[in-house]
Amino acid sequence: MLSRMAIHGVILDEIRAHPLVSLFLTPLTLLLIRSLYRVYFHPLSHIAGPLLPKITSLWLHYHAYVGDEASVIHLLHQQYGPYVRVSPDEVDINDADVIPPIYVSKGGFPKAPCYANFDIDGHSTIFSSTNAEYRNSRAKAVVPMFSTKSLRENELAIWGCVDRMVERLIEESQSKRVVNVLNLTRSLAIDAVSTHLFRENYDGVSERGPVLSVSAFVDAFVAVGRFFYLPNTVFVWVDWAVAKWQADRETDDSMTLVDRFVGTLVANTAAKSTTFPGRLLAAGLSDSETKAQCKDLVFAGTDSTGMNLATIIRNLALYPGKYERLKKQVNANAALGGNALDVQALPYLNAVVKEGLRISMANPTRLPHVVPLSGWTFKDTYFPAGSIVGCSGYELHLNPAVFPEPQSFRPERWLKTTDEMSKYWFAFGAGSRACIARNLATMELQFATERLARSNVLDGARPVQGEVEIFEWFNSKVKGEKIELIWDGKVSL
Repeated sequence: MLSRMAIHGVILDEIRAHPLVSLFLTPLTLLLIRSLYRVYFHPLSHIAGPLLPKITSLWLHYHAYVGDEASVIHLLHQQYGPYVRVSPDEVDINDADVIPPIYVSKGGFPKAPCYANFDIDGHSTIFSSTNAEYRNSRAKAVVPMFSTKSLRENELAIWGCVDRMVERLIEESQSKRVVNVLNLTRSLAIDAVSTHLFRENYDGVSERGPVLSVSAFVDAFVAVGRFFYLPNTVFVWVDWAVAKWQADRETDDSMTLVDRFVGTLVANTAAKSTTFPGRLLAAGLSDSETKAQCKDLVFAGTDSTGMNLATIIRNLALYPGKYERLKKQVNANAALGGNALDVQALPYLNAVVKEGLRISMANPTRLPHVVPLSGWTFKDTYFPAGSIVGCSGYELHLNPAVFPEPQSFRPERWLKTTDEMSKYWFAFGAGSRACIARNLATMELQFATERLARSNVLDGARPVQGEVEIFEWFNSKVKGEKIELIWDGKVSL
């Protein structure tokens, strides 16, 4: 009878001799070794977090895809502290003190490679470029258009866009039907962007369809956020496959419409024109890239500002007492006639806008940047070169130690702004890579909030949805694509 050791030896010999078994065991062994390395020996092994994201980036890809990344990581911070490892090479940080080194000082850390997934038509945009020199040469050409001086010079045209949107909202409110204010605020956003930067009003507010014609185009780019963290080579194939699988006539028509709009715009723009495309053409950009940069503006300007303003409108309807306080200040200022203050100087109005920006979560997720070759030590915690770090508006804006009752709409908190509140303010990012259109977006919100108050259009309005749920992608998407109000005389307190 064979001994037990001899039997074991025979079995092992059989396993080694069978190529399929060896083929199966080898990758499993390598995966086990890699997992042990990432958990115990990786340069980020000292950062706390759940086991799965330490082992594989699939955890992060999954939560990005289903759209709960920001809220899931928020819960992890409550469990693990200010640093959470969310993939083998990535760390999410909820301490606002990281903003200066990551995003501001000396231009901040480089953007993570995954930003290239937001390239348009094969071109890196001012937003998506990870090359600072490439980005800076293009931004330099158009930055003057976003200056306070330029906006003031075109102020009447922007007011005109706002007035047309409010007139349309008044018309819709009198119908007694449910009104999707998100559709109207997107319409205003595209009109303001095109009017100021292109000197060509898209005139979305005049459209009578249930959905703005540019919305499907915008939503297609928003959906890129599902795959934001994928390596670019993988993303290209995944995006192609999804586009083929989920192709629909509405999106194709919207894409074609935007292509035609920017194509005509660029074709009719002289290189010496002071418009956005004219400045880019004068800087030596090709027609193709100039179109891509214009499409990026259409996407970003429509989506984020539309979401922010719809959030403000909904909350003014939800809290009529705050709406009445806003009306009182705005109307008292208007009564001063020629002595009236600029609306951008009205304290409560600006508090309403800032609070709306804080809670709207137009861009809820991380802004990932790469630790430079020298490595980085932050508050005695070392982050090795090449690791990806960042923080999110969701995490900073919902910090209860800085913003008590963080989920609540409380404009009053901004009437006595603390240093901590200013430090945790992250609505437009920070540093040289902050949103290039932040001044234009802020002006739109301030002007629209003033006109909403003066028009009394929200009197008797109430929100239809008990809660607005979003997909927490890089640019959030409202589930159902609607933020609705109804005017029925029943005011929700």
